[in-house]
Amino acid sequence: MTLALLQAQGGGGSFLVSLMPFFLIFGVFYFLIIMPQRKRQQKLQATIAELKAGARIVTTGGIVATVTAVRDKTLVVRTAEKSMLEITRGAVAGLYEGAEGQQ
Repeated sequence: MTLALLQAQGGGGSFLVSLMPFFLIFGVFYFLIIMPQRKRQQKLQATIAELKAGARIVTTGGIVATVTAVRDKTLVVRTAEKSMLEITRGAVAGLYEGAEGQQ
């Protein structure tokens, strides 16, 4: 009833004005948080799709490994001299960019 009374008195525009801060907050969150995260995710997906044997990667668990074989949905990686693991592509957090010569 109050909304109908405000609209009858010509105060209907104030409802939209009161919602404006919410739209502004959503816009700020979209441009500062959602868009950059989406770009990072797309870049990571492209990196995972281009992985080849010999690439050094970091898994989401923090394991640094070398890719030895690339399969459709998984990767076979070597984490130590004789330690071989088969991981899903989704477990890759990115390429390893550590200091050269460290293993």
